[in-house]
Amino acid sequence: MEPALVHALQERRPDIRAHWEALLWTEPVNTPLANPAILVRLFDYTLDQVFGTLQDQPAPRRSAPAPAYAAIRAICTCDRNPLLAYFLAGEQALLETLVLLEASAHGKQDHAATELHLTIRRIARREVESFCSLCQYRRTTADRRREIPRRENPSRRREMSGSLVGTLVCAPLT
Repeated sequence: MEPALVHALQERRPDIRAHWEALLWTEPVNTPLANPAILVRLFDYTLDQVFGTLQDQPAPRRSAPAPAYAAIRAICTCDRNPLLAYFLAGEQALLETLVLLEASAHGKQDHAATELHLTIRRIARREVESFCSLCQYRRTTADRRREIPRRENPSRRREMSGSLVGTLVCAPLT
């Protein structure tokens, strides 16, 4: 994506956050962690990741299409992951802002929407997988009955410490 377009998106960060929050409030809350008042605390972390990835990407090239959101949703077998609605709303807020920027600049950025879409979906997939790896409802009841209790894997905790899930699960509520 053009650096000027990434910068223009960053300048509209407050607008993106406000629109993202408004979209989250329209979603049903299926768990306490899906409460928009909690999820808004993750906006800056996610936007930093999106903008950082867009700035670090090389020039546009043919890449694999963004994973379908149904594929990301399919990762979650219990449908309780609060990040599903979080990333869907964030994607919509970012893409709408990009479209408005392109319209006001009267320019055509063929690859900008594709790059933004791909970036958001990759981040969403990684974070949803990470959150689902902690889910107590992940396996079926029959699988859980057969499972032998195991100890926590310390390397898995270190791996997640820099992720959105680590922030959500470990952050104190203030």
